[in-house]
Amino acid sequence: MRARVMRAVVIGMMLGGVCGGLRGQDKPVLVPVVDGEFWSISHAPDLGALSSPKEQPVDFAIWQAADGTWQLWSCIRNTLVPGKTRLFYRWQADKLTDVDWKPMGIAMMADPGFGETEGGLQAPYVFKEGTDYIMLYGEWDHIAMAKSKDGKTFARQLGPYGRSGMFGEGPGTNTRDPMVRKIGDMYYVYYSAYPDNKGYVFARTSKDMVHWSAAVKVAYGGSGGDGRFSAECPWVYFDKATEYYYLLRNQFYGAKSQFKVYRSKDPLDFGKADDKYLVETLTVGAAPEIVQDGEQLYLAVVKPGFDGIQLAKLKFAAQ
Repeated sequence: MRARVMRAVVIGMMLGGVCGGLRGQDKPVLVPVVDGEFWSISHAPDLGALSSPKEQPVDFAIWQAADGTWQLWSCIRNTLVPGKTRLFYRWQADKLTDVDWKPMGIAMMADPGFGETEGGLQAPYVFKEGTDYIMLYGEWDHIAMAKSKDGKTFARQLGPYGRSGMFGEGPGTNTRDPMVRKIGDMYYVYYSAYPDNKGYVFARTSKDMVHWSAAVKVAYGGSGGDGRFSAECPWVYFDKATEYYYLLRNQFYGAKSQFKVYRSKDPLDFGKADDKYLVETLTVGAAPEIVQDGEQLYLAVVKPGFDGIQLAKLKFAAQ
């Protein structure tokens, strides 16, 4: 009898261990999946006297303004603007799902009087904090900030020396592509630059968006490469269900558009010279951004033909 009891206990312990192991397994790896067809929301705009047959809409931002309309600002490069040839152009729509949003004209141009590089505006990003709309953007060598109450008209926020630039990775490193994620009471700004001609995704943190921490390299190298443009347009998404952070990191524009997706529990580490957090590679467009309207996610990208921005529904599904 005693032997039978012992065998039962051992079998029970074995089964309990197996079941416990199954219960303790991590959830399946989720990756972003385009859910349906893309539709066009913008085309290469008419810039009047500043138009050029070579102009290309590239990095952009999408958000909902105070009046409920949806706003799209894109950096247009290769225009006839002096210097770095870039400016911001604006489109508007009543609904995020509208096709071919209404062109609204040139929204912003670089101002050397505020220390900005002529024609050097790059990659706007807008989010709402309280009653303010806050825009971060690149002015070629620095990340700068502007604010708005209506989400349409923005005013630069100048530093103590009358300059718009807040921080950068040094002259000639092309500090650009900011995006912000708030974690707790801390703002994390992710951006790209190429010191030593190598591309990195950097991050800085702040509690007030005035005083910023030193820069931390959060992603670079691996199969995404280490060239100047191998770590562009960082976009960080937090999946509440799994409590993972996802980094979308662009490598190529145009016909060979490609960006990689990394998944990490640490918002300051998505793989440094390795692929340990890499979960997906997508070739549907460039400069990816995730837009949310209610519970629905959307993926916005620069079209492979460099002729505008397109949207599609997005979901996260098991790999």
